[in-house]
Order: sequence, then C-alpha cells, then structure tokens
Amino acid sequence: MPELTSRRGLLFGTAAVSAGVLLTGCTSNESKDEPASNDQPAADDKKGKQVTIGFAGPQADHGWLNAINDNAKNRAKKYEDVTLEITEGSNDTAAQIGQIETLINKKVDVLVILPADGKALTQVGLKAMRAGIPVVNLDRIFNSPQAYRSYIGGDNFGMGLNAGHYIGEQLKDKKNAKVIELAGLDNLELTKQRTAGFDAALKNYPNIKKVARQAAEFTVESGQAKMSQLLQAQSSFDALWNHDDDQGVGALRAIEQAGRDDFIMVGGAGALSAMQAIEADNSVLKATVLYPPTMAASAIDLARALGQGKGVSGLAEFEIPSSLTLYSAVVDKENVKTYLPTGFK
Repeated sequence: MPELTSRRGLLFGTAAVSAGVLLTGCTSNESKDEPASNDQPAADDKKGKQVTIGFAGPQADHGWLNAINDNAKNRAKKYEDVTLEITEGSNDTAAQIGQIETLINKKVDVLVILPADGKALTQVGLKAMRAGIPVVNLDRIFNSPQAYRSYIGGDNFGMGLNAGHYIGEQLKDKKNAKVIELAGLDNLELTKQRTAGFDAALKNYPNIKKVARQAAEFTVESGQAKMSQLLQAQSSFDALWNHDDDQGVGALRAIEQAGRDDFIMVGGAGALSAMQAIEADNSVLKATVLYPPTMAASAIDLARALGQGKGVSGLAEFEIPSSLTLYSAVVDKENVKTYLPTGFK
C-alpha cells in the first residue's frame, strides 16, 4: 500500500539529514567554547546494523487494522537491514500475550505492539522491557510508561475536535443548526474521547446544537441499522459526524435508502471508499477526519532506530522521543488527492 511517509508527517524517518546542527558562527562574538554540533547518527535509508523487529497486533478484522498490518510489512520491506517477525494477531488477550512471549523468547531486538487491550497487556510489555527488549507501543497505550520505550498513536480527542470544527465552520452562519453523531463502541475509551473532542469544538459555535447521538459497533451492518434509527427519529438536521468510515458504508446505505440529502456528513479514520466518495462529490459525505494507519510504518522506523542505537532525522536529540501523537487531518475535496494513497480498504 502506498504511504504518506513519516518524512512529511512526523519530521523523522528516512531523510539523510544530520540531526540538529547548532547555529554557530552567526556573529563576531563567536567563542571557541561553543558547544559542539550534535553529530549523533540519525536513522536514514543507508544500510546499517541488522535489526529483527517483532510485530504483534490484534486480529485484523477491520479495514483500519488490515491497513496497520500492511503499513508495517511494507515499511519493513524498504530496509535491507530489517527482519520482521509478525504474529498472526488475536483479539484474545491470553493468545496475544502468548504470541508476544514467543517473540521475547526468540530474543528479537525490538518489539512493536498494538495491544488488543492496553491495560490487559501492560504486564507483557513490562516483561519485554525487563528482558532488555525495547517496546514501541502502538496506538492503544499500556497503563504504565515503564512498559514501553516509545509510544506512537492517534489523537482521538483531536479527531473529534477537528470534526466538530469542520462542521462548525460549515454551519456557522446558519441559525439554530442541528447536528447528530454516529459514534463507535461506547465501552471503548477512544469513543468517549472522540465524543468529548466533538462536544468541545461545538461549544465554539453557539448557533449549533447536537440533537441526537447513537452508538454503533464499527461494522457496516451496525452503521446501517443505527443510522436508520437516527433518520427515523430526526426528520431534519444539518450535519452528521460518523466516527468510523467502515460503519459509514452502512450509514450511507441507510441515508440513500431513506432518500435523504438535506445535510452534510463527515466521516472518520480515512478509508479509501470514503475518500473516493469525497472526490466524486456525489453524496452527503463531504469530509473525513484521519486516524492514520501509517502510524505502523512510523513505528517500524522508530523500532529500527532503536535497534541501531540512532536518533531520528529532523530532531536534535540523541534519543528517539518517548511519545508521538499524530495529527487528525480533515480530508475534503480540496486536499483529497494528497491523501488518497493513504486510504485503507
């Protein structure tokens, strides 16, 4: 799968630029005691020390999770010095712990873990770190920062915030505007964060009121069923925010079946089908807010840098960051061509 690489998105990765050359010699008051430039080697495309990276994630039963796996595999293939040991993936906590323990016993150099449940897998993250294997914790965060060396993930609150601001700007001149929300699984913290961000953004637009909210289950079927209920309950509204583009496929079916086109829809996550619909501009779907699966490619970059004892290009520090949170960009007709290569199936 083509990727929007970390060169552009995260200011690190594969650009062959030395990290953080200090600006010296700019004035006549230059001192011989000025600190030396940071010549710590930074990660780049050049072949370096061989690194074996273990990758463990949940079962790829969703388009976004499939894209996570694809991004990790494709990124690893770019490096001659990376060997990727990838597990089958499981949503069963015990099974995923067992898979990670197998990677620990194989003595991989670095682990990249997207836990099915961050809290439940914290202990196995700690076990890896205590065994001297640095862990890159991907997206669903462990309960303890001692369980990982570096965290990289999306911004669920920011996703809701940007969706709310986009809708707010579209409706800011409309009196008594109404919006509805099709959320994901309510027992997930990420769903609560997305809703909290959305509500926070809407507070900036006193003319807009959220009149309904329904939780779906991140599936096409649930999206269609829950959207049908919302449409029956709400005879008129101006905008819909749907948390997930997979369930959005079902939501669009329900909207089309009901013959409704009197509102705009904003999706979430960045599925290819959503981006294609935005580009075609022939439905109510006008934008989607990214939750980029390219984070898995960037996690491989981080793991490789850790395994080779390098920093990352574009940053002056000797070590890679302990935490990176990705930005949830809004994709609409104006910029969709840029983001199409990152859309997941």
